[in-house]
Amino acid sequence: MAKTVTAYKEKMKELSVLSLICSCFYPETRNKLICEFEDMEVKPIDKRASGQAFEVILKPQSPVSDIAHNLPSPPKRDLSLEDIEKKLEAAEERRKYQESQVLKALAEKREHERDVLLKAMEENSNFSKMAEEKLQMKMEQIKENREAQLAAMMERLQEKEKHAAAVRRNKELLREEQLA
Repeated sequence: MAKTVTAYKEKMKELSVLSLICSCFYPETRNKLICEFEDMEVKPIDKRASGQAFEVILKPQSPVSDIAHNLPSPPKRDLSLEDIEKKLEAAEERRKYQESQVLKALAEKREHERDVLLKAMEENSNFSKMAEEKLQMKMEQIKENREAQLAAMMERLQEKEKHAAAVRRNKELLREEQLA
């Protein structure tokens, strides 16, 4: 059946090209034209607005063509016990090789995972150290600023005390002058 479908597709391709060529040589339409191929007949149906239509009639397969398509398979040779053992050994070697390749790939994958994990831990450690250093620097800066503010406040307080003492002394002098 598959051979018939393939042949049908090939003939349809040939038919469309053949129809195109014929329409170039014979511009008048030929409604009763019948094309016959070895395994199908093609009859044109009335021309429609959407294009041409064909009726394809598949012929039953002849016993002669069926025999021609079936080629005999090569004869199987008898395998000796030695050949079978060699094939089994080769299969075992292939299996061991494939297993070793899988184990090797797994080991490489584990190694890569370990490297990635170590790198991530190292980056995390470096980030933690940098964050800690920044925090220490910030804390020191805050401490220095606070000490500077306290020193400035103490200095202003001392100046106010001096000014207050000077005002008191001037007040005392004025009082003494007024009494004297």
